[in-house]
Amino acid sequence: MSQFSFKQFTITQDESAMKVGTDGVLLGAWCHVDSSAKRILDIGTGTGVIAIMLAQRAPQARITGIDIESVGEARRNADASPWGDRLEMVQTAVQEYAPDTRFDLIVSNPPYFLDSLKCPQKERTTARHTDSLSFEELCGAAARLLSPEGHFAVVLPVNEGHKFVKTALTRFNPVRRTEVKTTPRRGAKRVLLEFQLLGATTPSADFVQEELIIGTGEHECYTEAYKSLTRDFYLKFE
Repeated sequence: MSQFSFKQFTITQDESAMKVGTDGVLLGAWCHVDSSAKRILDIGTGTGVIAIMLAQRAPQARITGIDIESVGEARRNADASPWGDRLEMVQTAVQEYAPDTRFDLIVSNPPYFLDSLKCPQKERTTARHTDSLSFEELCGAAARLLSPEGHFAVVLPVNEGHKFVKTALTRFNPVRRTEVKTTPRRGAKRVLLEFQLLGATTPSADFVQEELIIGTGEHECYTEAYKSLTRDFYLKFE
């Protein structure tokens, strides 16, 4: 059995095509969670790791994870966590998802390979190619499902992030951007992006641009900023 253990929960990942990785953990720890948030949506939930992280961070919120693939493993991971009663997992395409209320926060670690060759493993291909969920469709769904005062956050490779922002600007204002480097000497590999709807009820005053460096460059040595961001989750950080 393949498992990944966090401080307060464990993720079993035998069935999901995309295993627990740095991208998802970064998004789950980084995204803005308002203390008043009541409904949170994780699009493309996979193992459920981001949804479960958000259940830990938002003790008053109900969190829904949706995925076009099976959500059985995500449901079992949710039930095994301390917050199973606040976690719902739904198998559906987000383009067809029609809940009875909007969400205060929407997050997604979306498919992002726009033009690259597809790998033989069907499930992994679906998880990483935009065939089943284009950037335009994701932005449209998020705009439809987000509350007027809500936030929408994604994590992407830097190049795809530029393309995503161009698509998002027809519906959203960017409010926060963090470029992620693995070490100080390497260029940014990932970008964390957060948006609000155009005409949001309580728009952010200023656009925030930041940089996060994960490692110092020494083997298994991490920066204080990365440890501070992920300390509530990773066992290796006290």
